[in-house]
Amino acid sequence: MKFKYQARDKEGKEIAGEREATDRFALAREMRAEGQTIISAQPVVDSTVVALRQFFNGSVKMHDKIIFAGNLSAMVSAGLSLSRAFTVMERQTKNKRFKAVIKGLAMRLSGGDSLATALSIYPEVFPPVFTAMVLAGEESGKLPQALQVVADQLTRSYDLRRKVRGAMIYPMIIVAVIIIIGILMMIFLVPNLTAIFREMGAELPLSTRIVIATSDFLSQHTFWAIGGLLVLVGTVIAFFRSARGGLVKDYLAIHLPLIHPVVHKVNGAVTMRTLSSLLSSGVGMVEALHITGRVIQNHYYQAILAEGAEAVEKGKPLSTVFKQNEKLYPVLVGEMIEVGEETGKLSELLLKGALFYEDDVSQATKNLSTIIEPLLMVLIGIAVGFFAVSMIGPIYSLSDAL
Repeated sequence: MKFKYQARDKEGKEIAGEREATDRFALAREMRAEGQTIISAQPVVDSTVVALRQFFNGSVKMHDKIIFAGNLSAMVSAGLSLSRAFTVMERQTKNKRFKAVIKGLAMRLSGGDSLATALSIYPEVFPPVFTAMVLAGEESGKLPQALQVVADQLTRSYDLRRKVRGAMIYPMIIVAVIIIIGILMMIFLVPNLTAIFREMGAELPLSTRIVIATSDFLSQHTFWAIGGLLVLVGTVIAFFRSARGGLVKDYLAIHLPLIHPVVHKVNGAVTMRTLSSLLSSGVGMVEALHITGRVIQNHYYQAILAEGAEAVEKGKPLSTVFKQNEKLYPVLVGEMIEVGEETGKLSELLLKGALFYEDDVSQATKNLSTIIEPLLMVLIGIAVGFFAVSMIGPIYSLSDAL
């Protein structure tokens, strides 16, 4: 199996490359014999293979992964072998894709691979933090504890993102409904009013002419209009999924009013909990920062974590990097890390900070919903008022003229 690795040579210089090895342990032993120290190592998996597996086999829900980690921890703690535990979970899960993955894991284990190596073959199912904690658990002989930490980590991250997503879905649904109703009115209602105006030959205000022109276009070119709208939506989605569009999306997320405070707290909570989980499982600081960078989805936060890893490698305190980036990470994050470094209880303090911000995000999403509701009412009022002034107003004017 080929691994992509980062390591330090005899002079302390960081090197990177790819190398064949049976597993991570063999790779570490071989490089240690050559005077090199492994920082991180990830199996090289063909991205085409990953994409094809996702397309043909579907996806595995986060809920399934949480149950998998928790049940595997319980069964290994009870003394069951990994092979027997996988047999039980393969029968238990109803997800066909996950059944195939568990069967593949069992085959890898029977072939002599470690659990971490087997998990890393499925990067589209098991995130980097999952594999890293399992690897640390295997190396330390505390696999059940590491799996339980994984289950807790995934549960908290899932709940956090679900709360934020839930707060945003409501306004998006309302806006979508307004747009759909508006299009239906333009196609079916406005043409009837337009006929009345044309029979009377009255001079219409600009807003009315704009509504009529839009209605005429939608009525006469309905399929073209719908097709154009779908193409526009698809183009926007494709753009935001591209590298440049991802940067734009991330920039908007950290600068939009009302949204950016929640984004800062969410990323602070995810960073602190992920680092805490990795460090408590025995993962080294530099590798923990690299893994956390892959867990965090915003490019700007990834850059800060990469900067933190570089600072730690040079012997500098991690807290200095976070305190220099207080526009993105809340002030408490840097302070908690600094106290943790001074007291030697970094993992514990990171966990406390994560719990604080997770509760804060929960309250912030409730407040966000409370703020968005009146804004939506104002938006609906403006839309209804514009239509009333544009279409109903001229009708009353014509009635008075008669």
